[in-house]
Amino acid sequence: MTRSTRDLEDARRRLERWLADELPDGAAPSVSALTAPGANGMSSETLLFDATWEENGGRRSEALVARIAPEPSAVPVFPHYDLQRQFDVMRLVRAHSDVPVPQVFWVEPHGSAVGSPCFVMERIDGLVPPDVMPYPFGDNWLSDASHDEQLLLQESSVALLTSLHGIDEAEKRFGFLASSATGDSTLRRHVADQWAYYNWAAQGLRSPLIERCFAWLDENWPQHPGPTRLSWGDARIGNVMYRNFRPVAVLDWEMAGLGPPEIDLAWFIFLHRFFEDLCAQYGLAGMPHFLRRADVASTYEALSGYTPRDLDWFTMYAALRHGIVMHRVQQRTIHFGEATMPEDPDDLILHRATLEAMLAGTYAPAGA
Repeated sequence: MTRSTRDLEDARRRLERWLADELPDGAAPSVSALTAPGANGMSSETLLFDATWEENGGRRSEALVARIAPEPSAVPVFPHYDLQRQFDVMRLVRAHSDVPVPQVFWVEPHGSAVGSPCFVMERIDGLVPPDVMPYPFGDNWLSDASHDEQLLLQESSVALLTSLHGIDEAEKRFGFLASSATGDSTLRRHVADQWAYYNWAAQGLRSPLIERCFAWLDENWPQHPGPTRLSWGDARIGNVMYRNFRPVAVLDWEMAGLGPPEIDLAWFIFLHRFFEDLCAQYGLAGMPHFLRRADVASTYEALSGYTPRDLDWFTMYAALRHGIVMHRVQQRTIHFGEATMPEDPDDLILHRATLEAMLAGTYAPAGA
């Protein structure tokens, strides 16, 4: 799948010049060739490199990662890429919790460094559950692990969420994440932002299914939407690096916001269920014992003291949000000649059948 149209050698030279401006005079930075990991991610570009420069009379070396907003020619997944906001979220989460967020070094929010806004953070060694091919498909480090190792990863990942949601004064500390949408709660404003995103992502190609799901959310609105917490937004194990089945780096904060903890919990559960449904479609065994909704919710409650509520509603919301992303991603693949436009725009959504079953009340997530 096409992820970028950027010239990596040109980007390397520009990064090197930018670091020369960011570092003290005489630092003389040198940047190695850039490499782009290909297993995960379809939004911001991730480029890996080593940098060396003069510091305190010696030569300092760092293994680094540049996160770069995609060029317009790459048909971005999201309408805006606020790299300064991501930088600030990561810095504050690292300062106010034990969530293992990589150290962030520099940010260039205007695009003058490499042609698009970017920031640079430390590179951490670890393993990421693959998206391509999805880890439940088998033949990878997580699917081949023992049951106890998988359980360790599951429980330590849920602990990440409790730590993140345990940051106090979230609305004050992360006030820059507050939505400008209309609504009497952070959840109302969160959903309003998703409606705006859908209107942009559709590019005139409306999805009756997605719009029916929005109507269902409104008709079945939770009576008690829950407390406001920092929301990671893209809370899934595919955005975590692990070592010995424990998290060592939490990545991808571009969807961060404010809202009830169930937003992250349901996304965390549903993104695994999405892969499990693909396994069923292709006749694969999958990992149905892993990240079951009941298990995740009970672990979260035991660790945090908070009982997750309305998970049917929030699971629908997670599936809807993912449906909008898939609608946009499939348009990208068509743009780059990797797929053809279906007659029915709802067929752009890979989990169309799941959304339809949820609307019909016949979908039962594992562990529900």
